[in-house]
Amino acid sequence: MNEQDITNAVRAVLDQMKDTAPAQEKKHVCKCKKHVMTLALANALIERVMARAAGMGVNVVAAVSDKAGRPVSVQCMDDAYIASFDIAINKTYTSASLKMSTAQLAELSQPGQDLYGIQFTNNGKIVVFGGGEVLEADGQIVGALGVSGGSAAEDTAIAAYGKSVFKEVLECL
Repeated sequence: MNEQDITNAVRAVLDQMKDTAPAQEKKHVCKCKKHVMTLALANALIERVMARAAGMGVNVVAAVSDKAGRPVSVQCMDDAYIASFDIAINKTYTSASLKMSTAQLAELSQPGQDLYGIQFTNNGKIVVFGGGEVLEADGQIVGALGVSGGSAAEDTAIAAYGKSVFKEVLECL
């Protein structure tokens, strides 16, 4: 079988499934960009996040990933900590993959809690302190935001601000 034969076979199976599925199981396949983390959306959100950080006097690295935790955009303010680059990216991975903020995870990963030790999984990519937020549109996860460079409280506040303005940024694009 060549590539064209495989493509045709897959299309035939998908068409058959579509034709035989009960009406209630047929789902709309959205072709708009509303539920997709685009570069333009990520950069617009990071711009707002960095403005907030600057207003607080904190030099941060801000990262935005897609819903699978893959980085879409990462930007570093002047004089941000070098280590903040990886930490911000890992905060997006953590929030996207666990579908929660890293501040929530911080509570759940304390000694005696259900997720104690989780930071040692996933090749060390799990971050258990604040600054990571899940980004949603219409109840669907679109991506995640990670902020690193300040204290845990500052990173948490800046990321929470980013989450709170995400819908506004989404509507502007």
